[in-house]
Amino acid sequence: MTAQAPAQTTAPQMSARNWALLLLLGAVWGGSYFFARIAVSEMPPLMLVMFRVSIAALVLQVFLAVRGPSFRIALPLAGSFFVLALLNNVIPFSLIFMGQTEVGAGLASVLNATTPFWTAILANMLTADEKLTPVKLTGIAFGIAGTGVMIGPGLLNGLGGPLWAKLALIGGAVSYGLAFIYGRRFRGVPPTLVATGQLTASTVIMIPLVLTLYGPGNLFSFSGNIWSAVIGLAVLSTAFAYLIYFRVLASAGATNASLVTFLNPVSAILLGSLVLGERLTPFEIAGMVLIATGLIIIDGRLLARIR
Repeated sequence: MTAQAPAQTTAPQMSARNWALLLLLGAVWGGSYFFARIAVSEMPPLMLVMFRVSIAALVLQVFLAVRGPSFRIALPLAGSFFVLALLNNVIPFSLIFMGQTEVGAGLASVLNATTPFWTAILANMLTADEKLTPVKLTGIAFGIAGTGVMIGPGLLNGLGGPLWAKLALIGGAVSYGLAFIYGRRFRGVPPTLVATGQLTASTVIMIPLVLTLYGPGNLFSFSGNIWSAVIGLAVLSTAFAYLIYFRVLASAGATNASLVTFLNPVSAILLGSLVLGERLTPFEIAGMVLIATGLIIIDGRLLARIR
């Protein structure tokens, strides 16, 4: 088995199935805001990251043991899994947590939504089949603008803060962009193996880090509600989400897969409205319209029919 993607010069396209998977992924990852909001009320962020990736890795290892394929066939890719774990979990999680200690949630969301922009630029430089186009850049600009509008007045409250914190958040977005591109090399590998390999490698990295920072005596002193949130975050918003993520990445490419960044806050706000009874504001509705417009522009099929 090889993890190297075959030579390809035709740009990956978003089929109806890929759009459906991307919308499902946005919904699942949007739900992670709810679980995380509950968990971080008691659990330190890095400890939450450790439990998130370790429980998800355990779930997927059990899944592979029952359903297959055997994880042993992926062992030759161990080095690649550690690189992917650093780019997709350890580095961005750490940078984002650092930035959010000084920057408001609104600005943090907008800076995180620049992930497709950085992914498109990096893909243009590092790949042969995902080149920048005016249409793609226009759609990405609509998505970033829509995220900013959706945050609305809350964005203004977070515009302050030191430069290093903002750069840390942008660094997290760039790291995600690199992860999208690096993950292309696993196209020939079943998504279940890639998701399991990445999360297992992240677990190997995070456990000694958390034990060094907090010690073993403080790992399990949390309430039942916190553990319910942690399990939901690990099983649904991590294990299940990454199975979808790597399937979309393999068939639709890095830039298209990164569009899920626009859908995460939309999903979180809609879930807040449907589940918690939160009222949608005009800013949120306008932002969703702009994001939808950006996705339609990037997809291109509706505009082609109109023309």
